[in-house]
Amino acid sequence: MANLSQPSEFVLSGFSSFGELQALLFGPFLMLYLLAFMGNTIIIVMVIADTHLHTPMYFFLGNFSLLEILVTMTAVPRMLSDLLVPHKVITFTGCMVQFYFYFSLGSASFLILTDMALDRFVAICHPLRYGTLMSRAVCVQLAGAAWSALFLAMVPTVLSRVHLDYCHGNVINHFFCDSTPLLQLSCSDTRLLEFWDFLMALAFVLSSFLVTLISYGYIVTTVLRIPSASSRRKTFSTCGSHLTLVFIGYSSTIFLYVRPGKAHSVQVRKVVALVTSVLTPFLNPFILTFRNETVKTVLQGQMQRLKGLCKAQ
Repeated sequence: MANLSQPSEFVLSGFSSFGELQALLFGPFLMLYLLAFMGNTIIIVMVIADTHLHTPMYFFLGNFSLLEILVTMTAVPRMLSDLLVPHKVITFTGCMVQFYFYFSLGSASFLILTDMALDRFVAICHPLRYGTLMSRAVCVQLAGAAWSALFLAMVPTVLSRVHLDYCHGNVINHFFCDSTPLLQLSCSDTRLLEFWDFLMALAFVLSSFLVTLISYGYIVTTVLRIPSASSRRKTFSTCGSHLTLVFIGYSSTIFLYVRPGKAHSVQVRKVVALVTSVLTPFLNPFILTFRNETVKTVLQGQMQRLKGLCKAQ
């Protein structure tokens, strides 16, 4: 009974329903993962290297890109390797570690998005106080709180999974150790744990989403009072990339996790998790590049410098 209550390993079914065809998914998924990794890495390097981007907005953007890289690293490399092997086994400890970092890092990215919204709110609604309210010390504290709060808050969530009785087999019907598939293997009473997960989602996802919406409500009201049409367009363009990230990130997460109980089928969760783990990190650098004039200008400057160095050699 002890072995049944806490198995030494889990089997990740992943995309086993595709049979031999799942190997065909390896190439496209690997391409998206590498492009997402390179795109977010380029943003981080630009933010560090270019003095024009040494502002609170791009400081938070660099943190967001780093979190995107780390979140994908917790699940996607494992998923890619499992597409090529018949036995998709992960140890019990490895599963709990993956669960902890995936949800800690993923939740922290939403707090960083909220920090970005607050930065835009102060910059547009209180421009004369911007240097004081969004000083370097304040930005570091906001980012530090986003990183540390979720790592601490997820500890009891992970420990509760560790002490569950898993007597309904050890096959996780997912490509990573997600919350609902784990609970489905447990024969313990998980109602309190599901309610705790719901409260965590309310506390960190919905609350941060609400702060972001309120911030942009004030921003829109302030921008509409600007008499110059070109100034209004420029301001909305600056905020457009961030709003796009907010919509993509929050919509999928709220759909999956901000609900009590096991509301969605595992197949639906797989598809949405695949979008958030592979497709969204791939799209984010392009959204930030093509919707942000400052980033485009910096990229163009860096490309011209590289061309100049190549010609000189």
